[in-house]
Amino acid sequence: MKVLVIGTGAIGGFYGSLLAKAGASVSVLARSDYGHVKANGIAITSETKLGRWHFTPAQVVRSASELTEKPDVILLCIKVVEGADRASLIRDALGPESAIVLLSNGVEIEDDIAAAFPEHELISGLAFICVTRTAPGEIWHQAYGRLALGNYPAGLSERTRDLAALFERAGIGCSATEAIVMARWEKCLWNAAFNPLSVLSGGLSTSDILATQEPLARAIMEEVSAIAAALGHDLPPDCIDKQIDGTHKMPPYKTSMLLDFEAQRPMETEAILGNAVRAGQRANLNIPHLETLYALMKLLELKREQDQQVPPA
Repeated sequence: MKVLVIGTGAIGGFYGSLLAKAGASVSVLARSDYGHVKANGIAITSETKLGRWHFTPAQVVRSASELTEKPDVILLCIKVVEGADRASLIRDALGPESAIVLLSNGVEIEDDIAAAFPEHELISGLAFICVTRTAPGEIWHQAYGRLALGNYPAGLSERTRDLAALFERAGIGCSATEAIVMARWEKCLWNAAFNPLSVLSGGLSTSDILATQEPLARAIMEEVSAIAAALGHDLPPDCIDKQIDGTHKMPPYKTSMLLDFEAQRPMETEAILGNAVRAGQRANLNIPHLETLYALMKLLELKREQDQQVPPA
């Protein structure tokens, strides 16, 4: 299988390297760290049984037009943030039979890609993982790593099953599900609570948030669960308890949204919170915690934007 990974951050570098471990020919489209990755590849350090390994991509390109071969699978691993033109990153990479895999956070993030490329198979994917890019070409895997893959809007193809099997061969759990939209809402339970709370608290880790504000985290998660149910995606009754218990057990973790905020990068506010809030409002649900979190995050983004426009003294 020929794979192109778009984005060499924590997610793209980690999962792309696993596919290469399993025998796929994996090329990468790198942006800010192109020079480093082309010269040195990507080093992954895992605190799990996976250990440490090095990934040398088959090809490193700045744009998809530089590829020597069209991939069977395009693994899009960029964050869904305002201003990101995902379709333009994909377009030049597509061959007649190329499938597109979206490995990103958020809910209701598939429709624009499905509309842009209606002739291509679209696979939606979720990563349940604690992983961080610590420097150009350096990835630190702290815990977890399970994936869920499924065709959008529903169903399972042989290619999706084959891709899941490749990840399993590399030592990471990967479930192929016919209900990927429901799985996306299940992941949103965690993201909608811990990502914004970590930013709005001034930088607290997940363990600090749970130690002091577990009832708030649960209330946020219950609202997300209610939205999912209203849309026809009933989540397992114990999913909130399982996610809270799992977060208690994992090491203190800085969320991806907090890392983006500290680095003054765009945050996934719309994909994780805004889309959930709008879905809840369409369903006429009472979701005060989510609406308040979303409003506070938008105010925080406005303040940062204003600060960046002020010339230095």
